[in-house]
This record gives sequence, C-alpha cells and structure tokens, in this order.
Amino acid sequence: QVQVVESGGGLVQPGEALRLSCAASGFTADYYVIGWFRQAPGKEREGVSCISSSDGRTEYADSVKGRFTISRDKAKNTVYLQMNSLKPEDTAVYYCAAGYYLGLNKYEYDYWGQGTQVTVSS
Repeated sequence: QVQVVESGGGLVQPGEALRLSCAASGFTADYYVIGWFRQAPGKEREGVSCISSSDGRTEYADSVKGRFTISRDKAKNTVYLQMNSLKPEDTAVYYCAAGYYLGLNKYEYDYWGQGTQVTVSS
C-alpha cells in the first residue's frame, strides 16, 4: 500500500522560507512521481511542483518558479519542497501526492497525504 505523509508546514512572515517534507513508502515500481499540490480556501487544488523518482526530472507551476525547489533523497524515500520568498498568496494547505505520470494534473495522482497548512502572514 502506497503511503505519503507530509510534514513541515507552519506560520511564516512574507519573504521567509519554509521546507516541506513528503515521506513516501509502499512503492513496488521503480518509477513513480511525487507531486506537491496546494489548496487555498474557496479555490481549486492546484499543482505546485513534481519530481520523478528515477531521473529527478521536475516541473513547476509558473507562480512558484524561481522561488520553490523540489528535491529528493532516494535513500530516505523523501521528497522536499523548499519554499523561499514566501508570499501571502502562497497560503494554503499543501498536499503531497504520488502517481506514475510526471505533471501537475491532480487527476493523474492516485495517492494523497492529509495535507499540511502553510500560512504566510505578517
């Protein structure tokens, strides 16, 4: 059974940084994709970034390019989302998800974590 568990959310001020972690387990295939999504109140869940397990290919939403960096630690089966220069509009519940297609389409992800709150406010 594939499981993904997020951690690392919190309250920060604009311009500050935060790192989210996603611990993944239960994969039987060598290739899989871990994606980060977020959902603000009253808005659709949107893709933020994703990374493939084997070759580390990544994708980013335009809204976070240059500020967020996704990375993976294969030995720990953990994916990180380093978020720098945070803005109030980054406030949302952030979800980690697992699938088998690289991209930011939420419908292509089969397994979801419970989410972690990120609040950017002064």
